[in-house]
Amino acid sequence: MKFLDLAKVIIRSGSGGGGAVSFRREKHIEFGGPDGGNGGRGGDVIIEAVQGLNTLIDFRYQQHFFAKNGQHGMGKQRTGKDGDDITLKVPVGTQIMDEDGVTVLVDLTEIGQKTIIAKGGNGGFGNLYFKSSTNQAPRRANSGLLGVERTLWLNLKLIAEVGLVGLPNAGKSTFLGETTNAKPKIADYAFTTLYPSLGVAQIDDDQFVIADIPGLIEGAHEGRGIGDRFLGHIERCSVLLHIVDGTSESIGQDYNTIINEIDAYGSGLIDKPRITVLNKIDELDEDDMDFALSALRGASGGSPVLAMSGGTGEGTAEVLRKLVSQIQIVRSGEPEERSWQP
Repeated sequence: MKFLDLAKVIIRSGSGGGGAVSFRREKHIEFGGPDGGNGGRGGDVIIEAVQGLNTLIDFRYQQHFFAKNGQHGMGKQRTGKDGDDITLKVPVGTQIMDEDGVTVLVDLTEIGQKTIIAKGGNGGFGNLYFKSSTNQAPRRANSGLLGVERTLWLNLKLIAEVGLVGLPNAGKSTFLGETTNAKPKIADYAFTTLYPSLGVAQIDDDQFVIADIPGLIEGAHEGRGIGDRFLGHIERCSVLLHIVDGTSESIGQDYNTIINEIDAYGSGLIDKPRITVLNKIDELDEDDMDFALSALRGASGGSPVLAMSGGTGEGTAEVLRKLVSQIQIVRSGEPEERSWQP
């Protein structure tokens, strides 16, 4: 299934049915009188967050969603049938934005959360409604109210507790595949990951969701490489896991490149708790690993640095346990462990 995190839709709620102008005419009934019924109300347009979806790809092939109109009123005091509602099912984490693409109308962050984004028009009154002591035979009825038509943007921001960041080929996808049930594409070239991936990690008795996004390069906030469009998927994360390639010849520069891009993106990402990990230690001897750890600690301002090998699994359990402890701190609302980020 292809990944799509932004979709444009055109929705319209149903119009209300018109009221009826009708008079009772029955054999052997001396006084008839008005008996026109009211129109039915139009259907609503509802958007609901459901489980099991992680892409907006369905909205690439269908962009128009119209609820049904209400039925007109009829004689014999019969009210028209209400129009059927229409429900758009979206992944959890979808933001409903106005046509300007900036104004957030609703943020669906929980399974089962729903909102009426366009309410159907009320049905019109039939002539029976207007009968009074001074007007025994009204010959007027109301038209139903028109439905609402609007253009919306659906913007998906995945909900995960841990977000992976790093340069292309730093080993993020390998770590995700090793520690979760996800099956990301892994290869020895840059930009293997083209779309965000989610996986559920488990350590001891704790489970949490990890999101992997395409690697960043210098100038990503200006659109270089794949750009920073996928950074929005880690805005909701509690913790960032910064993975640095231990075999790189410029470890300090690699670290600073990611930090600068996160800072340039904004949205509070630079202030999130962040754990730094030196990856691919299975390819380093003892001296090289000491040098790499020293370089990374220097670049991160002396903050603690973990070491692991996503390929062999060495050190990954310690990383997962550290992530769990940081997630629990964020959940409890306690002050964050600022020592884990510069």
